[in-house]
Amino acid sequence: MELIITFIQKAIGQGIAILFGATGEIITEKSGNLNLGIPGIMYMGGIAGLIGAFFYERNNPAPSPAVGAAIAVLCTLLASALGGLIYSVLTITLRANQNVVGLALTTFGTGFGNFFGGSISKLAGGVGQISVMTTASAFQAKIPGLSNIPVIGSVIFSYGFLTYSAVIIAVLAALFINHTHKGLNLRAVGESPATADAAGINVSAYKYVATVSGAAIAGMGGLYFVMEYLGGTWTNNGFGDRGWLAIALVILALWNPLSAIWGSIVFGGLYIIYIYIPGLTRATQELCKVLPYIVTIIVLVVTSTRNKEEKQPPASLGTSYFREER
Repeated sequence: MELIITFIQKAIGQGIAILFGATGEIITEKSGNLNLGIPGIMYMGGIAGLIGAFFYERNNPAPSPAVGAAIAVLCTLLASALGGLIYSVLTITLRANQNVVGLALTTFGTGFGNFFGGSISKLAGGVGQISVMTTASAFQAKIPGLSNIPVIGSVIFSYGFLTYSAVIIAVLAALFINHTHKGLNLRAVGESPATADAAGINVSAYKYVATVSGAAIAGMGGLYFVMEYLGGTWTNNGFGDRGWLAIALVILALWNPLSAIWGSIVFGGLYIIYIYIPGLTRATQELCKVLPYIVTIIVLVVTSTRNKEEKQPPASLGTSYFREER
């Protein structure tokens, strides 16, 4: 039983960063934009939050965990939203190819994180020495009382506030997309921007807002990984392929934020399951890490054959809209 509880905890811990990224990307893709820059934006969000907390703690002899956490969140939102804005300007206003811009943004964001991570490490005393444990303690604080309940407390109530924030944001995103007038407009823009434009909907505005807000949410996944999962430390390239898993989760969840919640836990479990299988070689362990992608491919094939409209991507996904061509 203890092993099962530990596995579930670790699966949730691995999955939350992916959930942030997937929720943000679902909102973005509902507008018709395909932002492959999400992995880079998550790097940008993570390092920006860490840098903000680092300089706050460095310049305050008695730093407050709550203030440090607020600064980290604000820095993350600003940096990741900036990444989304850059993508939007290039693809919506300047009409650049979405795939090229997204991949370039991922390369830039990863390099941005690693460069500043190394630079701040030197200020902190050496490579790999960045640590903001005071601020991280606010992110890792468990729910008092409830976390002490046997079994249930460990499985449900033993996480930091960003874990619960990820779930709440996913639920709110689902409600917004499926049960509000503006959510309906967003889906209309993603399905047929020309029709939405003819109906008086400002297509560019919806694409901008969806992409920038989606990037801001995705960036929180980077902050979660750095602060709650790693305890306020930075390791270059430590984020791995979680950003790409977030994009894969969008497909697994069939563009539904609610499905992304359980999907993130599944992905988190598949990502670490090799640890719990005895006798695996190093090569076999690496193969196990491919399981989330295999599951995604299977889901994509199955849903494509069923051809149900509600389980398909937005019709204009990845295609830039030019009003004069309407």
